[in-house]
Amino acid sequence: MSSRSSHRYILRDGRTIVQFGITNGAIDRAMEHVRSGKRFTTMSVIGPAVTRDTALDWERDRIEGYQRTHDGKRPRYNKM
Repeated sequence: MSSRSSHRYILRDGRTIVQFGITNGAIDRAMEHVRSGKRFTTMSVIGPAVTRDTALDWERDRIEGYQRTHDGKRPRYNKM
C-alpha cells in the first residue's frame, strides 16, 4: 500500500490563485516559496494527507480546470 504522506495546497495572492501544489511538509514548502521570492498571502492545505499519485492527479486536475476558465493560462507559479 502506498504511503499517505502527500499534502495538497493552494497558494493565493489575495483572492487570486497563484499555484496549486503538493508537498510532504507544508510549513517547509511555504518557507521554500518565500525564500525563492514567490509572492503570496495565504497557503491553504486541502484535506488530509493522500498518496503521491492521488496528490499528483489532484494537482493536474486543478491546473487543467483553472486553464479552462482563464483563457488557457496556468496559475502564475504553475509554469511547467
